[in-house]
Amino acid sequence: MRGREVNGSEPKKGVFAIERRRNPRFHLELPLDYSRITDKENYRGKVADANEGGILVYLPEKFEIGDLFKIKIFLSRQSELTSIEAIAKVVWADSAARKSAGEHRYGLHLQSFYKGDLQKFRELLKEVEKTRLPKS
Repeated sequence: MRGREVNGSEPKKGVFAIERRRNPRFHLELPLDYSRITDKENYRGKVADANEGGILVYLPEKFEIGDLFKIKIFLSRQSELTSIEAIAKVVWADSAARKSAGEHRYGLHLQSFYKGDLQKFRELLKEVEKTRLPKS
């Protein structure tokens, strides 16, 4: 079945995707420490991309959607090591882990930040935005 013509023009063909995110994602490669809310022991992971709404991370442990934990993102600014601390919630999990690296991929919503760290996070995103194009 052929598409209908609109105002005498041929119908458009092809596929397009609609981006549902409110904010563009930016590729980052930053180390991350995390621990469960009730646990004091930290584990190591990494941030792969970020936007105002959350971050994409690779972690060695398997988590469930809805799990909460503390995170600490490490970054270097003006030759000084600093960190951003927040409480994060797993909002999606990729069922296909990178088995060779023993990593699981998660989308985290940043629920709350430690004092002053929301501003640091926004500044980081602005810096990345100036130097890089958003991921599609």
